Amino acid sequence: MRLMHALAKVGGNTTLSRILGFVRDLVFARLFGANEMTDAFFVAFKIPNFLRRLFAEGAFSVAFVPVLSEYKATRSFDDLKTFVDHIASTLGLVLLIVSVVGVLAAPLLIALFAPGWYFGDGGDADLAADMLRLTFPYLLFISLTAFAGGIFNTHNQFGIPSFTPVLLNLVLIACAYWLSPFVDPPIMSLAWGVLIAGIAQFTFQLPFLYRLKLLPNFTKPTFKDEGISRVLKLMAPAIFGVSVTQLNLLLDTLIASFLQKGSISWLYYSDRLMEFPVGILGVALGTVILPNLSRKHAESSPREFSEMLDWALRWAVLLGIPAAVGLLVLAGPLIATLFQSDVFDAHDVQMARLSLMAYSCGLIPFMVIKVLAPGFYAQQDTKTPVKIAIVAMVVNMVMNLILMQFLQHAGLALATSIAAAVNATLLFRILRKREIYQPPPGWPLLLLRAAIAAAAMGGMLYWLAGPLQQWLVSDWVWQTSHLAAWVIVGVVVYFGVLAAVGVRVRDFRGRAV
Repeated sequence: MRLMHALAKVGGNTTLSRILGFVRDLVFARLFGANEMTDAFFVAFKIPNFLRRLFAEGAFSVAFVPVLSEYKATRSFDDLKTFVDHIASTLGLVLLIVSVVGVLAAPLLIALFAPGWYFGDGGDADLAADMLRLTFPYLLFISLTAFAGGIFNTHNQFGIPSFTPVLLNLVLIACAYWLSPFVDPPIMSLAWGVLIAGIAQFTFQLPFLYRLKLLPNFTKPTFKDEGISRVLKLMAPAIFGVSVTQLNLLLDTLIASFLQKGSISWLYYSDRLMEFPVGILGVALGTVILPNLSRKHAESSPREFSEMLDWALRWAVLLGIPAAVGLLVLAGPLIATLFQSDVFDAHDVQMARLSLMAYSCGLIPFMVIKVLAPGFYAQQDTKTPVKIAIVAMVVNMVMNLILMQFLQHAGLALATSIAAAVNATLLFRILRKREIYQPPPGWPLLLLRAAIAAAAMGGMLYWLAGPLQQWLVSDWVWQTSHLAAWVIVGVVVYFGVLAAVGVRVRDFRGRAV
C-alpha cells in the first residue's frame, strides 16, 4: 500500500493546489477579464513557465531522479552529498545567466513567442515585455525548487514538493487583490506576484533539505562531475521527449496571437480546467512511479517494473475516461460558473467552452503520457521518447494549420489533443514491442465496462445540464449549486454502473500495489 499512500498524498496536495488555482483564475477573470492586458500577462507568465516545465520539471527531473536514485542505492552518503552540491552549483549558475539574458532580451522573446502582436494589432507587446522582465527570474527560483523536489521524491517524501505549488496560487491571489491598487496598470501586480511566489516556493523547501542533511553547498560549479555528465547526457533528448505537450501548447499561443483578441485567454482558461484532472492524477502518478521504477530497474526486476506501469495505467484510464466525458459535457457550465463576470462575458464563455471541449478529447492521452514516459526515463532511455515527440510535434503543427482555418482557437486545442493521442499510442506500442510493459489479461473487458459506465454518466449529465443559455443568465448561487449537484450525480452514476457491470476495487489496484 506504500504506492497508494504516496499517490494519495501527492494527489491530495495537488487537488488543493488545483482548487486554489481555480480560485486564482476566477479572481483573474473577474478582476481583469479577457482582453489585451490579460493576453499580455499570460504570455509573460507562459514563457518562464514553459521553460520551467521544459527544463526544470521536464528534462532535468527525468534525468536527475534516475541518476540520483542510483547514487542513493549504490553509493555512500558522502558521494550522494557531493553530487547534490555539484549539480546545485552548476544548475544555479546556468539559471542565473539564463535569467539575466531573459530579462535583457524581453522584447525579443515576446516577438518570438507572440509574433502576431508585432504584425497586427492583436495585443500589447510593450506591456508583455515589461511584465516578462519581472516574471522571467521566476525560472531561476522554480527550477531550484524542482531540483529540491527531485531530492525529496527520491527519498519517497512526496508531500513537501507536492504542497509547494499551493504557495504560487496564494501569492498570486493576494497580489491580485491587495497589490493591484498600487501599480499601474493594475495587472502588473500579477507579474510581481509570479516573482514573489518563486522566491517563496524555493525558500519554503530549504528547512526540509537541511533535515535530510542534503541542503546544498553552492560550491564552485563544475561540469566534470561524473553524475552531472550523465544527467546532461540524458537531458538533451529528454527536453523534447518529456515536454511535447508544453511545446504543443506554446505553438497554440504563437498561432493564437494571429487570431482575434481574447484567443490566448480563452485557450488559457480552458487549458487550466483540462489540467485539473491531469495534475491531480496524471502528474501525481508520474511523480510517484518514476523513482520507484528507477529502483526496480536498478534491482533488475522487470516483472515488478511492468506491474507498476500497469497499476498506474489502470488508474489513469479508469479515472481519465469519466473526467474526459465530464469536461466534454459540462464544458459550458464549468466555464460559466467559474469565470463569467462583467469583464468575462457570455461571448467569452462560449469561446472558452469550445476550446475546453477540444482539449477534453486529449485528456486520456495526456494522462497516459504521464504514466508511460517514465517507463523509458527510469531505464535512462531518453532517445526513444524524443523520436516519438518529434513525430507528435509535426502532427500538431500540421493539424494546427488545417484546423485553425475552420475552428479558429478551438482548432488549435483539438490539434494538441490529436498530437497527444499520437504520442501516447507510440509510447505504448514501443513499450509493448520491447516487452517492457506486458499488460495482464482482462484489459479489453475492463475498457468496455469503463466505456459503458462513462456513456451512462455522459448521457445523464447532458440531460441534467440543459442548454448553456440557462447557465449564462443564472446567478452564481444557482450555477454553483447545480454544478456541484451534477458532478456528484456523475460520480455516483459512473461508479454505480462500473459496479453493476462487474468492476471491483481490485481492478483499480491492479497487481503492483
